[in-house]
Amino acid sequence: MTALEEERHLVDAVQSVFSQDYAGPIELVVAVGPSADHTREVADKLAIRHEHMQVVDNPSGRTPAGLNLAVAATDPDRPVIVRTDGHANLPPGYIRMAVETMQRSGAANVGGMMVPQGQTAFERAVARAMSARIGMGSVSFHTGGDEGPAQTVYLGVFRRSVLLRTGGFDERFTRAQDWELNYRIRLTGAKVWFDPRLQVSYRPRSDLHRLAVQFHGGGTWRWQIIRAYPRTASVRYLAAPAATVALGIAGLVLIADAIAINSVALAIAAVAVPGTYLTAVLAGCATSRRGLDAAASAWFPVVVITMHLSWGAGFLTAAARDARCAMGARFARMRTRTPAQAGAPS
Repeated sequence: MTALEEERHLVDAVQSVFSQDYAGPIELVVAVGPSADHTREVADKLAIRHEHMQVVDNPSGRTPAGLNLAVAATDPDRPVIVRTDGHANLPPGYIRMAVETMQRSGAANVGGMMVPQGQTAFERAVARAMSARIGMGSVSFHTGGDEGPAQTVYLGVFRRSVLLRTGGFDERFTRAQDWELNYRIRLTGAKVWFDPRLQVSYRPRSDLHRLAVQFHGGGTWRWQIIRAYPRTASVRYLAAPAATVALGIAGLVLIADAIAINSVALAIAAVAVPGTYLTAVLAGCATSRRGLDAAASAWFPVVVITMHLSWGAGFLTAAARDARCAMGARFARMRTRTPAQAGAPS
């Protein structure tokens, strides 16, 4: 388990581990990052209460580093590594069912669904958006599906041997490290297995700013994954950046038209872009809002748009930054070339 500023949720998260109905022994290692709240104090008290729990420092506070530190601190004779988080609550049968599925399927990693559960109207809207196709696309660990092989799963229950053979979590990726690790596992020929019975509750972000920051970070790190593994680019990952670009261009066209161009046809074309996008969002929300109360329903399209555009902006910002750095490096090489080198073919 990794924990960073999880004072509010850590007790429940730890209790969910030690409340498992798994027949075998369980030990818990919590890697705590430098937190502004009392996460470390809470973790230390819990470790005194639970004999089979230990706390290790995660100085960087980064999730993949903390996971690797936690794995390294576990008993090397334990054949199964269960990943969880300081804000996740594992249902009582989670480990038992995951190990049974692992044995039955032969998979290297087994996982299930992230089930967001909000308390406020805003959080309920976020929870619904994170479980709906209009918000997160068709990925199974968000929206559900049939049991079977998958590209990735939420959290994960790993065979230690495969986890160590693949090198563990890549610490270059602050986000999307689960997806990246599962990609490397699949490259070895091993299976990643989705079991929809494995449902883990998740606390969504509590306000619009935190949600925007979360999804901006997600877009940033998805670009890093695609840069490292270009073959993994897909429509799902490129849709939000494309929508963000289209809306941005439409906005610029409307501004230019208002200032100087004064073309009715151009203005209508520019208005059609955000109009089409908003219509699509409202239609998607209308088919996914069943059971939401009025306050959460009002937040729902705002949340979806924030998720889309923040994710797209993060992706585009990271791509532009890398392009700018690459161009700067190229110019630097050109300036340092000798006249003889400059005349040579590149």
